[in-house]
Amino acid sequence: MYRLTVMYGHPEDPAEFDRYYHEVHIPLAKTMKGLTGWTIGKCISAEAGNPAPYYLIVSLYAESAAAMQTILESPEGQATIADVPNFATGGVMFMYDEEEVLIPVEFDTTDK
Repeated sequence: MYRLTVMYGHPEDPAEFDRYYHEVHIPLAKTMKGLTGWTIGKCISAEAGNPAPYYLIVSLYAESAAAMQTILESPEGQATIADVPNFATGGVMFMYDEEEVLIPVEFDTTDK
């Protein structure tokens, strides 16, 4: 599995970052075709009293490096990338990796 990790620095206005990210950026990013997974999470420091180095971490998954490149080079991918400066006032870092799953996550999908 191939992963693009996007790490957002602490924004100047966290409430506005959250609003824009959820109301504008996520709907725009959802237009990208071919992703096999997508996770987001706000960062919490593991060291008491110290802020986390990033505000939000996002992982986008594709079947391969070539598939991720195709997704990001598509018009939808280019529009999504072009939108990042509109809200990422704390900076952003992108990293790629080949993810190796050691313990798979299992979800209970039964109705309770």
